[in-house]
Amino acid sequence: MAGRPIWYELMTPNARAVAPFYRAVLGWSIPDDGAPMPNGGEYRAIGRPDGGSAGGVLTLTKDMQSGGARPGWLPYFHVDDVDAAVAKAATLDAPTWLPPRTIPGAGRMAMIADPQGAPFYLLKPTPPPDRPDAESDVFDAKKASHCRWNELVTNDAMAAGVFYKKLLGWTIDEKMSMGSAGDYSFIDCGKQRIGAISPMIKQTTTPLWLLYFGVEDIARAEVAAKANGGKVVREPNQIPGGEYTFVATDPAGALVGFVGPRAA
Repeated sequence: MAGRPIWYELMTPNARAVAPFYRAVLGWSIPDDGAPMPNGGEYRAIGRPDGGSAGGVLTLTKDMQSGGARPGWLPYFHVDDVDAAVAKAATLDAPTWLPPRTIPGAGRMAMIADPQGAPFYLLKPTPPPDRPDAESDVFDAKKASHCRWNELVTNDAMAAGVFYKKLLGWTIDEKMSMGSAGDYSFIDCGKQRIGAISPMIKQTTTPLWLLYFGVEDIARAEVAAKANGGKVVREPNQIPGGEYTFVATDPAGALVGFVGPRAA
């Protein structure tokens, strides 16, 4: 379905340095060795405990970092026509960071940013030859070790909502007041709630997509994050429904969220 999150990518200068953090908190496996990229970097697939994939890890080369790239997580959203989507985004004042290109075995993709500056990817995936009807399961609103929530943290929630509705066809109708900070606006893709748009929070300096990954026990995850080079920037907080979230930076400085129950 157009607009659905179908892949997640961690950009980091040293995959081996952050692998223990994600293994301890989420049970993920990140290989020591990655597939070589044309720019001199490497790409690694992230393995979930259930055998599925959680996304990928892209090495930030020195050239990428000198050009302004920093450690962070980015979502990929499905579109039926990448080139057309990029052209439409341009008419909505969204800059293109990486023009459309075809990646063998993966599909056609592009990286753009919304008008407020939050970067993300657009992807028309190529399914495996032996599974032409395969669908991504990296996002699951209920399961641990999957991404459970996609939160756009921005300084202009209203304008951002208009942009994404026009580009990806999302429904952004239901809201929850956050007092003087503004409204927390929920994102529905078809009949599935995939995340929300939030006013700017103090831990960020520019708009970004903050991804929340599911954990079995929020308290255990917090301990694991701190013990493996992470820094908690927003302590566990209970959310509607009874679960908890917290936000941390991984050992390389990438901002990442976690969500799950607190074990009794």
